Amino acid sequence: MADVHAVPDWSNKQLKSIALRTSICILFVSLAMFALFDFSTNQFQFVLESQEISYFYIISSNNYLLESSLLNQLVSSFNLDSSVPSQGVSSFNFYLGVDGLSIYFVLLTTIIMPVSLLSNWTSIWHNLKTYLIPILLLETLLLSVFLVLDILFFYIFFESILPPLFILIGSFGSSDRVRASLYLFLYTLLGSLFLLLSIVTMSSRTGITDFDALFKINFNYFIQLFLFCGIFIAFAVKTPIIFLNSWLLKAHVQSPLSGSIILAGIVLKLSFYGILRLILPLLPKAYINCTFFIYLIGVITIVYASVSTLRTIDVKELIAYSSVSHAAVYLMGVFSKTIQGIEGGIALALAHGFVSSGLFICAGGALYDRSFTRLITYYRGIAQMMPIFSVILFILCLGNCGVPLTLNFVGEFLSLYGAFERSPILGALASSSIIFSAAYTIYMFNRIAFAGSYSKFFIVNIPDLNKREFYVLLSLVFFTVALGIYPAPVLDGLHYSVTTLIYSVPNLY
Repeated sequence: MADVHAVPDWSNKQLKSIALRTSICILFVSLAMFALFDFSTNQFQFVLESQEISYFYIISSNNYLLESSLLNQLVSSFNLDSSVPSQGVSSFNFYLGVDGLSIYFVLLTTIIMPVSLLSNWTSIWHNLKTYLIPILLLETLLLSVFLVLDILFFYIFFESILPPLFILIGSFGSSDRVRASLYLFLYTLLGSLFLLLSIVTMSSRTGITDFDALFKINFNYFIQLFLFCGIFIAFAVKTPIIFLNSWLLKAHVQSPLSGSIILAGIVLKLSFYGILRLILPLLPKAYINCTFFIYLIGVITIVYASVSTLRTIDVKELIAYSSVSHAAVYLMGVFSKTIQGIEGGIALALAHGFVSSGLFICAGGALYDRSFTRLITYYRGIAQMMPIFSVILFILCLGNCGVPLTLNFVGEFLSLYGAFERSPILGALASSSIIFSAAYTIYMFNRIAFAGSYSKFFIVNIPDLNKREFYVLLSLVFFTVALGIYPAPVLDGLHYSVTTLIYSVPNLY
């Protein structure tokens, strides 16, 4: 009888090996792109273009005309008249490419994805195809967000990451995983409806959706303000800022280790990249005039997240709150309207991707796999039994504090410098993040590594890091420290693109 299985019945080890090799091959491709990249121009490079696609293949003409009519009425009710004629989008081209801003996020994605696979290498064996397919699909969609050069496809890929994340958390998370995955899905989906409204408004008013053409259009102030509100609300949910961060805490705490790494290391950077790609070049007047409001939100988020971090007893929740605080810092950096602030914000976003991933591996991998608990009060005296782990955790904690010789220090210093130049009072208040981050990070490390003799809960000695865990964590420590000692590959590469972005945008200076 013929074999009825369409897919070979590979073993779990073979499936994991195929997924890991695929992810590593993508990493090598991104490294080759970085090596061949010309940083002396702000043009998109390695551009791939598809044939022209009719817009009406995706939605029917009747539905589109109705939607366009309703949106035009909504825009007209606010007196948001654009300087370009109103028309529907009849066609668009599908472009992929990278510039000096997106190349670093592509590299971050291709580095973090193999790390996420290796971090859960021995923890998940059931329904392995259901686990590996969403991860590889996530990598494809995340890279597409950073590579796509069309605002409509940007939204499509931006939202398409939700189903794989929903499956990953809902199927392989902790006890309350279904609720956490629903929070993630509903919060981010509802927030992104405002982004969709802004995108369809832009496309219906201009008739174009590709970035290059939109960059040349100068919307008047009122339509910029309208579009800014919709786009920023969507990105504020994904960042997230205060009052919009409850989904992140539940998702991190209930997510499997690989999900937490992808969420903190890459997904939270999508909103930051979206601000660089959509708000800054397309809406410069609104970007400038709303800075004080954004800074006020950033300072409140830093203080709220830091105080909440100091009172938590769950180590994964502590790292999640820390991510919210750092996200507010690089958000203020990108709204500083200075070269130093924007470069620092990007550097801090990259550094946070490395450090937060390493901290989640330490907490949700090395410690949880050995003790099956995340409570900080459970751990004590780990340094006596796991000295190698304690040293690596210490270096990652230093990075989380933003001490010199780490990439976090470079990014945080430049971000706060830019914030201080834009608003000295709010910049000084935002600098409290340095003290807060040192306080909660040292508290966490001291309670885990020291705090007297080792915990009475450890009936037998627990083993130190194995080779897989050690090399995964070492790679993240390497990027954090090496780029902190010599940040030129990041800052020099960003400088031309950031400078061109700032000075080429009308009304920004």
